[in-house]
Amino acid sequence: MGGRLWFYSNYHCNLACAYCLTESSPRVARRALPAADIIALATEAVDLGFTSFGITGGEPFLLPDMPRTVARLAGLRPVVVLSNGTLFTDRLLRRLAPLAGLPVAIQVSLDSADAEVNDELRAPQNHARVTEAIPRLVDAGVRVRIATTSEGLDAEARERLCALHRSLGVSDDDHVVRPVVRRGRAATGGLGVDVAAADLPPELTITADGAFWSPFGPTVRGQRLDTDLLVTRTTRPLSIPAAAILRLVTGRPPGADAGLNIR
Repeated sequence: MGGRLWFYSNYHCNLACAYCLTESSPRVARRALPAADIIALATEAVDLGFTSFGITGGEPFLLPDMPRTVARLAGLRPVVVLSNGTLFTDRLLRRLAPLAGLPVAIQVSLDSADAEVNDELRAPQNHARVTEAIPRLVDAGVRVRIATTSEGLDAEARERLCALHRSLGVSDDDHVVRPVVRRGRAATGGLGVDVAAADLPPELTITADGAFWSPFGPTVRGQRLDTDLLVTRTTRPLSIPAAAILRLVTGRPPGADAGLNIR
């Protein structure tokens, strides 16, 4: 299985994107992993041989203690944090200053070089806010990755998007393009591609509800949690879900999960 351990820090978000895996929005119930639990699990993960951490949501930076949590995780292993990129005020950027120089990347969603196309599935003014935030993060010494989630980009649209992220200070190596996955709100809207466990890299993912096969696993549809990719309800000690997912991985051929590039 993959060496990265994922945490769903929370499920609430300031946006309600059309393809959101978890039906996140400002109105959903506040289900979160306490910072102390994340740090304790990460400490166990180091002993078990995990090589990096990922944090996703919801929008992680809605949690006031997230900058400190990320800094503490980065003291153990490299960290990537997934964000919609709309909350980086002057105050938050000051709180992120200690991350400069640490093995931390903030992965920001940007789906098109065209504001109208980007904002249609995300939120009004999303494109403007994100393209303003990215160079400010770069200038603060924080590594930025760009994640493009799309129903399909032609060559011209992709090149214009790449030209944009380069102009914002993000290299091609830090740009990932992936399809919309038909789970969560995307399934309700008939968007994206159908996937099964065999299409998803096995990366142990811890949530308030249990341990899952992948960060694409603990999805929500009709306000109900999907459990088809649930590994165990038990998350502590971490060795229990880690052993369970290893049993499921055993015997899978190398590269079997790479066909759809869902990473």
